Amino acid sequence: MPAKLSAIVIDCADPAALAEFYRTATGWTVTSSDGDWASLSDGGPIQLGFQRVDGYQPPQWPGPAKHAHVDLTVADLAAAAEQLVAAGATQPDFQPGKGDWLVLVDPEGHPFCLTPGD
Repeated sequence: MPAKLSAIVIDCADPAALAEFYRTATGWTVTSSDGDWASLSDGGPIQLGFQRVDGYQPPQWPGPAKHAHVDLTVADLAAAAEQLVAAGATQPDFQPGKGDWLVLVDPEGHPFCLTPGD
């Protein structure tokens, strides 16, 4: 029997702050938040969760310690990057993909990609 994906959970130091960043990025709604956990949803079956980890150390970009990342599809890469940098993301110098996508790093150090689309 196949399992249903119900959540993607990201380790971090400050779940509420990171949830707020991704709320800005996705337009989803914060559905729960306390000192140890926060989650977002668009009303669909999958939520994006953030869990506090004592002593959290972010992955390095580029580097071998990156375990996973989120891809966000946006209509305008430059405008989305500008908005997310204003919300606390950074844009690293190393950019693979020859301009087909853009790597940003969220406020807690997780790399994520902006990809063009509808």
